[in-house]
Parts: sequence; C-alpha cells; structure tokens
Amino acid sequence: MTESQHPPRKPFWQRINKLFLFLVVIPTLGSSLYFGLIASDVYISQSKFVIYNPQTPSPGTGLGGLLQGVGLGNNSSYAANAVHDYLLSRDALQDLQKTLHYRQMVSRQGIDPFNRFGGWVWFDTTFEQLYRYYTRMVGDEVDATSNISTLNVDAYTAIDAQRVNQKLLTLAQQLVNRMNARANQDSVQFYQRQVLAAEAKVQAAAEALARYRNHSKVFSPAPQADLQAQLVSKLQDQQLAAQVQLGQMELNAPKNPRIPLIKKGIADLQRQIANQSAEVAGNHESLASKSVEYEQLNLAQSFAQKELAAAISSLKQARIQAQKHQLFIETIVQPNKPDEPMLPRRMRNILSTTIITLFLWGIFSVIIGGIREHNER
Repeated sequence: MTESQHPPRKPFWQRINKLFLFLVVIPTLGSSLYFGLIASDVYISQSKFVIYNPQTPSPGTGLGGLLQGVGLGNNSSYAANAVHDYLLSRDALQDLQKTLHYRQMVSRQGIDPFNRFGGWVWFDTTFEQLYRYYTRMVGDEVDATSNISTLNVDAYTAIDAQRVNQKLLTLAQQLVNRMNARANQDSVQFYQRQVLAAEAKVQAAAEALARYRNHSKVFSPAPQADLQAQLVSKLQDQQLAAQVQLGQMELNAPKNPRIPLIKKGIADLQRQIANQSAEVAGNHESLASKSVEYEQLNLAQSFAQKELAAAISSLKQARIQAQKHQLFIETIVQPNKPDEPMLPRRMRNILSTTIITLFLWGIFSVIIGGIREHNER
C-alpha cells in the first residue's frame, strides 16, 4: 500500500476517546479549575477543654471502682456529654447569631458559591438550613478515657475561626455555671424552706410566750415561786419567834400590856403568810396554776429553737455537699489563630479526582468492550 493509499489522519480532538474525555479529562479539568482557582481557603481553630470535679475520688477497687470506670460514679462525664450536645445544638447557634452574627459571617461575598451559605440557592436560607451548615463547620469530640473534649471550628478567615471557637468555649462555661447553680438550688432549696419554717415556729413561740407574760404579769413562775416561798419562810420564822415571846410573857407576866400587841402582830403575820402562800398555790391565780401554761409555752419555744438549729445544720451540710459536686471547666488548649488554611487539600483533591475518574473509565471501557465483542459475534 502506497502512502497515497493510507486513509487521511484524523485531527487530535477526533482521535481522543470520547469516554475518556467525559469521564477523565473534563472532571479533572473541572476539579483543577475549582480547587486551583475557585475554592475558598478554610481555616481550622482547635481548642481542648475538660470538665472535672475536684472532690471526685480516684477510682478504687471493687464495685465502686467498677461503677466509676463505666461512668456511673462520676458526673463529669455526663456534664461533658451535655456540653457536647449543647455546642452542636440550635441553642448554641442562636447564641452565636446574637453575638457574632454567624449567618452573615458564613454568607459574605468573598466565599466561593459552593461553600458560601445560600450561595446557589439564595431563597433556601432558613434557620434549619443554617443549623445543618453549622454542624458541618463545628465539631466536638469527647475522649471517653480522659474526658477531654476537642473543639474544632472551620471558618473562611483565621480570625473568624478563632472568634467562634472562643465564643463557644464561653458558652460552654456559662452552661456549666447554670448546671452548678441548678444543682445547688435543687439540693439546698428544700433545706432553706425548712429553715424558714423553723424560724417562723420560733417567732410564733416567742410571741405566744410574750403575750402570756404580759397577760399574766408573770415573767418566770419558777423563780418567782422560789422568792415567794423564801418570803413565806421568813414570815413563818417571825411568827414562830412572836409566838415564843408571847408564851414567855403569858407565863412570866400575864398582865403585861404588850401581850395584845404581840397577839395582833401574830395575827398579821398569819394573814401575810396566808396571802403569800395563796400566790404560790391554792387558786387559779397562783404561780403554781400559771406555771402549767408557762411551761407548755416555754417547752414549745425550746422545741422550736432545737428544730431551727437542726434545720440550720442540715442546710450547712447540704451546701457543703453541693460544693463538693460543683463542676469546673478548664481550657487545656486555647483556641488558636491559624496562620495558614488547612482546607481544601487542593492537590490531593485533584489527584483523587483523577484517580477515581481513571478507575471509572477503566471499568466502563471493559464493559463497553465486552458489549461490542458480544455484538460482533
């Protein structure tokens, strides 16, 4: 066959396998164009924190140590999980929106339309869409062994990544503070009500005792009865002495003119003794009668005071226990300000696209070749 007999050579673009063109060349060029020129840089700010209780003992042996080992003996793990759920919640997003205007931060024009929130579908910018976007940009992982949480925040500028990370740590601290306040309130509030009730009882008992003293004109029946008894004893001594003197005069000088005066003095002493004795006992106005009600009121006041002392002691113990269960959050690694973007991994993504498309091209080439061979038969 001469050179003139050879068919004319096809142009380069006609000799390219169309399957290779659509499965390999075009996707690779598109990937190179996007990751090389369009894709926005993504900065990652990372921080680490731990939630702990200083009063929590180290795990021991036996059942107690086993329970602590699985998390049943330590509320720090529950707090860490609670903070984890909060940081990835709609509430945290709302707080970020109030303070940092997160929606505007991730939808500014400098971000490429494939990553910008609402970049292509401008009308699909609801809060739920923003929340799904937020969960892709923020991640929090809790180490089950050390209880250390790692917070990663993606953003399109280094300062935005750091600011969001710092704000989330502040929100986590506020959540722990609220948990402490609520636990303290729940454990102490009951005993505070008991103290208030005991104080009211003491006040009521004191007022009742004061009213009784004012009404009966008796401050304390027992001491007053002792004073009355001492007075009666002295009067009786005087009466005895006068009777002895009267007997001697009647025996030695029956016509002594002092005898009537002595008898009159003895009669006065007897009346005084009778009156003083009646004030101690003998009628409903006596100290003995008044002491019954007084002792009841005094005993009620004593019981109320003891109840108040016990309630105050219980309140102190409850506060001590609440302090022992206080949780603290400690930032181990502060949010960093990255000095270079970590994403996207441009060359790796382009190479991955090329390798995957080559793999697909090889599969489809084998399938198509098999079909053609089958048809030719």
